[in-house]
Amino acid sequence: MNSTTSSPSSEINLLDAFSMRYSQWHGYISLTICALGIPLNIINIIVLTRRKMRTPINFILTCLAISDMATMISYVPFAFHFYCLYSSNAISSEKNSWEWMNFLLVHLNFSATAHTISIWLAVALAMIRYHQIHSPAKGNLTRMRRLVRARVIVGIIGIFSIAIMIPNYLSHNLEPYKLRDNTTVYVFEEWHLGSDLVKPIKMIALILYSALAKLVPCVMIIIYGGLLLITLHKTMKHQRHLSSNRACSNSQRSNDPSRTTTMLLIVIVLFLLTELPQGILIMCCIFIKDFFENTYIPLGDVMDILALINNGINFVLYCTMSQEFRRTFVEVFCSPLMKNQRPNSHATTVMYSKRLQNSIL
Repeated sequence: MNSTTSSPSSEINLLDAFSMRYSQWHGYISLTICALGIPLNIINIIVLTRRKMRTPINFILTCLAISDMATMISYVPFAFHFYCLYSSNAISSEKNSWEWMNFLLVHLNFSATAHTISIWLAVALAMIRYHQIHSPAKGNLTRMRRLVRARVIVGIIGIFSIAIMIPNYLSHNLEPYKLRDNTTVYVFEEWHLGSDLVKPIKMIALILYSALAKLVPCVMIIIYGGLLLITLHKTMKHQRHLSSNRACSNSQRSNDPSRTTTMLLIVIVLFLLTELPQGILIMCCIFIKDFFENTYIPLGDVMDILALINNGINFVLYCTMSQEFRRTFVEVFCSPLMKNQRPNSHATTVMYSKRLQNSIL
């Protein structure tokens, strides 16, 4: 009897076929996202570093924009060379030269470190916002102390992220490979994941990366995101209770803390959606034989494009959710243009006086 149930091998073949077809477009799609995301992150940095915007939350958002922008800048030459200029499924002496494969090695380590910093910054956002909501202290002195504390936290995150990535830096090695035309190309050394041939340093690298750079921060995001969601629900319930007093409602509308909390919740949930599946897949690579070659690698381009979208979408969130961000953006980028287009009132007055004088004479 002819069965229509797919076997595991056919599923793997379908996944490989999808990966090969999508890889033909991945370079152009990723370059388009980077072309939009890099300028938007520059705008984020400019707006968030204005004097009146200097708060602990905005400082961490600025560091997040820097990390996202750096990731996208590194991705541009990678996508152009390995996807647009040459086919992603081919190996050649020009594509896999010693120089470009070393660049790929640096790019992989740099982007992995930047992603680690970004996700821990998302954890810091959730923690700081939660403690701010439940802290009664206000004033400039409290704000400065919180700003100093945020800078210390960002420094610790940077050092911690680099430290846990050291085994990953030591795990990637290049080795020469002879093609049929007797030309030499360079490829990455096989990891032999899921077998007894895997080296201990590679196992340590994967365990640290999947646990401390993916799963643990995602769990912390879930915990603090849930606490923020509960707090947001209580705040909105309290505001609905006070909505009968129109004056009170209008006074709160200009500076609504629930909108900031909602914006940060969306930011950290986007990190959760992009980083948690990757952490689970990396953990599967450790314990399931051939999972890395048959599943993780074919899904690599999809995970990359989701991460790039997450890196470039924050500007839309800030403009949508933050009235203060929109106002500052207009003041920085739109006000100079409006001033240049506006006629000089003094020059107009002088010209009118001269015409009046000439008419009298």
